[in-house]
Amino acid sequence: MKPSASAAAQMAAVAAEPSAPAGRPAAADFRRGLDERAWRWLTLSPALLLLLALSVLPLVNLFATSFFTVSWSGGHSSFAAAGLNNYRALAGDTLFRAGILNTILFALFAVGGQMLCGFVLALLCTGVTRGRLLYRTIFILPILVPGIVVGAIWKLLLNFDFGLVNQAIALVGIDPLNWLGSATTALASVIFVDIWHWTPFCFLLFLAGLQSLPQDVYEAAKIDGASGWQELTYVTLPMMLPTIMVTFAFRLVLAFKVFDEVYLLTGGGPGTSTQVMSFTLYQRFFREDQTGYGSAMSVAIIFMTCILLSAAFAARGRMGAAK
Repeated sequence: MKPSASAAAQMAAVAAEPSAPAGRPAAADFRRGLDERAWRWLTLSPALLLLLALSVLPLVNLFATSFFTVSWSGGHSSFAAAGLNNYRALAGDTLFRAGILNTILFALFAVGGQMLCGFVLALLCTGVTRGRLLYRTIFILPILVPGIVVGAIWKLLLNFDFGLVNQAIALVGIDPLNWLGSATTALASVIFVDIWHWTPFCFLLFLAGLQSLPQDVYEAAKIDGASGWQELTYVTLPMMLPTIMVTFAFRLVLAFKVFDEVYLLTGGGPGTSTQVMSFTLYQRFFREDQTGYGSAMSVAIIFMTCILLSAAFAARGRMGAAK
């Protein structure tokens, strides 16, 4: 059957129209994608510029200042090139070496105690059905107290003459101890105060992690006859490993920056028993006006913290690969 004259005319008109180039849709998609990427960078640029101004540029300035000896006269600063002398002086600074050792001890025991206490409290709170909100509120109270108030509270509690701690141990026949004035107990006292202050932080993160774990895994473990200890070691801890590592990284960084407890409780003494890196930096930078040397010390502290964090995350990666 032959097509009508009108249909044949329409077909001829369509055939006569010029066809669009094959590459035009692809070029349009490319331009559209380019416009979207440009718009993303344009909207992110204020935040990136703010980040650059508040973090990157001060770090660059700190690193550059570490190669100079800065002196002050009449309210003006003068810079004299020091090369690597500031970094060489770090090796011979006995106060800085004592600060490194004390900071490592502080970080190990304080972070370890906080994570252990926080995890135990989170496990106990997860198993509680009545009064859970009350227990949570009580457990997080210490982290709500400002640092300066924490220092004042514990300086009174640990006072040698009238502190409640010495009064309490006297009731069981123990002689009073100079908790903050003795080189044997001062660092342990500061560590205990830091554990008390920051355990709620670990508690909150661990509690959130435990409540997000899938319950069907525990049901399967119960069906297989797993005990409570086996559930903890073979089910809970492996699934909580990412939360544990993130909490450890946060607290490790903050522990290496500890300053307020030392400043408020002991002032770095007696001797160098509670001297930590941040307090040594404060003394060199602000009290002694050694700006160039203090900058070199800051760079060294940042470098050591980055190494520790890299080691922690590398260990996490190896543990995950082993599984």
